[in-house]
Amino acid sequence: MDQSFHLQKLGQTFKTMRTHRGLTQEALARLAGVTRLKVIAIEAGRSSVAIESHARLAGALGAELTLLPRTRPTLDELKDFQ
Repeated sequence: MDQSFHLQKLGQTFKTMRTHRGLTQEALARLAGVTRLKVIAIEAGRSSVAIESHARLAGALGAELTLLPRTRPTLDELKDFQ
């Protein structure tokens, strides 16, 4: 999976959280201290948005943004499973 898939999924999660709380994009932007255009970009999964803005949105929604880097198995490691 490429990064755009993950960013789109994250953006959809933010949008779902926002709508479940009855917030408009403008209201969330004010709470997070970002612009409405930044909220739109995050919800659309655009890669040009800084991680700090994602963290601000998460905080404004009462959530925490956690990044968990994972490594993919190598071909040699996959051969061990056969």
